Amino acid sequence: MFIALFVKHLQFEKKFSKHTIIAYNKDLSQFSEYLQQINLDISGAGHVHVRSWMVDLLEKGVEAKTIHRKISCLRSFYKFLVREQLVDENPLLQLKVPKMPKRLPVFVEEQRMDQLLDDQNVFGDDFSGLRDRLVIELLYGTGIRLAELINLREEDLDSYEKSIKVLGKRNKERIIPIHTSLMCVIKEYMIKKQEQAFDDNKSSTLIVTNVGQKVYSKFIYRVVKKYLSLVSTNEKRGPHTLRHTFATALLNRGADMNAIKELLGHASLAATQVYTHNTVERLKSIYKQAHPKA
Repeated sequence: MFIALFVKHLQFEKKFSKHTIIAYNKDLSQFSEYLQQINLDISGAGHVHVRSWMVDLLEKGVEAKTIHRKISCLRSFYKFLVREQLVDENPLLQLKVPKMPKRLPVFVEEQRMDQLLDDQNVFGDDFSGLRDRLVIELLYGTGIRLAELINLREEDLDSYEKSIKVLGKRNKERIIPIHTSLMCVIKEYMIKKQEQAFDDNKSSTLIVTNVGQKVYSKFIYRVVKKYLSLVSTNEKRGPHTLRHTFATALLNRGADMNAIKELLGHASLAATQVYTHNTVERLKSIYKQAHPKA
């Protein structure tokens, strides 16, 4: 009952995305199942029981990053229960979780992206080739998230203003400008898409499969990994890598941090500031190469 109430709170009041709600629901269900094994329910759990669950997860080989996410979920959950007077106290207040070392965002160097996009032999000129190119160009040229790309519709494009309308997390809309060369790729793709005369694309989804159906996460991951593998040896070569690449490129060229925050759709500046670390490392490299005393 408590979990169902919290999920409704996330859905209707917080307006969290479907994926976030599914993740929260899964984490809370796992915690509830663990408590049942020791004959407890959610209302009777204390910080000792939360800590023992953390230990149990570690022993099962769950990554520290995932455990931190689950604990964050519990914090929000019990904060909600206390506010609604469904429990007397929040057991997470007494819980201390070790800080995780911050990982720098993985990105592809600008010259390598130029190498990929300037090579006329990489992408074919048929429908699938143009579609794959558009996937890479959109992710790199706008910094949008995977879910935002998948849900883009044809009507979200504004060719006159050279911009796209994106529905981000918590149903927040934002407008992102697109450069002229990307606009040309979009127009070329749209012509080729219309030539296919797909019957199943009634929703006017922008990016579709070879049979006209809406693309899905694994499809986009395969496309991105295929092409990034040609120019990068990074272990991470997914859509989010191109989002990091977009942000890092803007910062390296002097873009304002607040502007980058708005383009990425971040809720706070703290999420955007992680990219400054990459810039500092780049400055150190330039300093070592250029300064006579370095």
